[in-house]
Amino acid sequence: MSDLVLEYELDAPLEKVWRAISIAAFREKWLPRVALADAEPLSSATCEEIRYRVRDDEPPFLESVVTFQIMPSADGGTRLRIIHGLADARLGRHLPKAANSNGPCLMRAA
Repeated sequence: MSDLVLEYELDAPLEKVWRAISIAAFREKWLPRVALADAEPLSSATCEEIRYRVRDDEPPFLESVVTFQIMPSADGGTRLRIIHGLADARLGRHLPKAANSNGPCLMRAA
């Protein structure tokens, strides 16, 4: 399964966008704590990137990692890249093989 990548051009300075994604009081307005699996970021590089672990609010409550990357744009704004990747440990388990081979069916004449 591949990551979902979204990119936005924002008409706001880099520092303002960084505060919105990294300071809990500001982040809470658009990404509430209940959506996070952990309120603390997994990693952070000031004014460049921050990663959070999030959890679905409906069963099966899958967990994923959302990375916010910011970089200055030529016009003084900010380019925001959001990378959302499924990271739930339950997805790594191997499922038992199907009872049939799911191969092409061969029919034989009697």
